[in-house]
Amino acid sequence: MGSLAQYIDDLQQQGRYHFTTQDAVSAMGREEAVVRQALHRLKSKGRVASPQRGFHVVVPPEYKALACLPAEQFVPQLMENVGEPYHVALLSAAELHGAAHHRPQRFQVMVRSPRRPITCGRVGVEFHVRSNLEEAATAVVNTPRGHMRVASPETTALELVGYQRYAGGLDNVATILTELAEVVSVSGLADQARTVPVAWVQRLGFLLELVGQGEVAGGLRGFVEDRARRVVPLDPALPRTGAPRSGRWGIAVNAEVEPDL
Repeated sequence: MGSLAQYIDDLQQQGRYHFTTQDAVSAMGREEAVVRQALHRLKSKGRVASPQRGFHVVVPPEYKALACLPAEQFVPQLMENVGEPYHVALLSAAELHGAAHHRPQRFQVMVRSPRRPITCGRVGVEFHVRSNLEEAATAVVNTPRGHMRVASPETTALELVGYQRYAGGLDNVATILTELAEVVSVSGLADQARTVPVAWVQRLGFLLELVGQGEVAGGLRGFVEDRARRVVPLDPALPRTGAPRSGRWGIAVNAEVEPDL
């Protein structure tokens, strides 16, 4: 029967930086109320943070200014703890693939069902829903605390277009695509096109061509020719009446896209 501080020291010696309230109760052999009081004291000292009720992280000195661990060092463990599939997505995935001009303000994660955003110290995590999450191609990336699942470059490209309002808008998406296309597999992109709405593929093909990535876009031409049955607006949030058409991609060009090249 030891103190919570000792329990945390032991965890760190084992290379672990996360635990649940029940983990601490079991390890310390104390009543839950006593453990919660100890947690409160250590939180006030900045030694522990709680991204979610009942789930805690140890904050080492190098992250004291964050008042939490970086998101990539606890999100995988949190999702494992709640038993939900996930992948790092959108701007956060693009950054990991070397294609983000600015560090995202919030860590973006794709999940299968709605989850509330997380604020832990100066760290923010937002969740976005994709119902067929398991069909998305992903890669495993190592972190200082283990590993995490990240959308593949191909999945990232399609999701950026599909969730463009969470990715800084069309201008920013187009800017990211100029670099992301360098690591996209044309065959992989065609495979992933089958897992998303056809409209996403139409918009992605148009944007890739717009930013001079015609070879990558070409991998989607056959798919669009076979599957696209209607003209879709480039920006689904804007009216398309009177907008010029891109016959190649079946796009009503109802927005002027200005990538930062």
